[in-house]
Amino acid sequence: MKRFTAIAIIYFTVQISALAQSGWFWQNPLPTGNVLNSVNFANSSTGWAVGAGGTILRTTNGGTNWTPQTSGTINELYSVDFSDNNTGWAVGAGGTIIMTTNGGTNWNPQSNGTTIYLLSVEFADNNIGWTVGRGGRIFKTTNGGTNWTSQTSGTTNRLLSVHFTDNSTGWVVGDYGTIIRTTNGGTNWTPQISGNPIGCLRFTSQTTAQDGLWETTK
Repeated sequence: MKRFTAIAIIYFTVQISALAQSGWFWQNPLPTGNVLNSVNFANSSTGWAVGAGGTILRTTNGGTNWTPQTSGTINELYSVDFSDNNTGWAVGAGGTIIMTTNGGTNWNPQSNGTTIYLLSVEFADNNIGWTVGRGGRIFKTTNGGTNWTSQTSGTTNRLLSVHFTDNSTGWVVGDYGTIIRTTNGGTNWTPQISGNPIGCLRFTSQTTAQDGLWETTK
């Protein structure tokens, strides 16, 4: 009986996306039982979370309640970023890029012309943004995601997180301690040394960053 239960749980976990497409919906836990990979808040009240099966959730009360949104994809979403209360992007498996201009009521697909898994997205404003992923790939847009241009990262390591403090200065981190930095919007990327594997990076200014374990002030 225990073995049967374990197999059933695994089966239904694998079939999450298929169930959503066939008219089955989560009953418990609500609002979803899918893995959630990323969260972003436009302010202290309004935020979004994304995850497996194309899941997108939105809150308008600081996370007390979350409401599912329709992403239009069943691909896993790994990262979400909003430049204001209305305008945001999510990226994920198979080169998935989706964008909203109304807070997530509607999500529209965009494309960078590849099927590379995209693992992080960051926008400096409503027009200029970057997304990074497997194979050391970095893509930049200057028109809100309508068009994306590939940038040369100097590495083939998987890139896991991107963060910019303005339109010019940014960092990307990834496998095997990879850290690369740009001061010209990504035209050139320069390697930096961490000595440790890093999965996420956040800068509070152009000199101070913290990934939860390691900090720089230089």
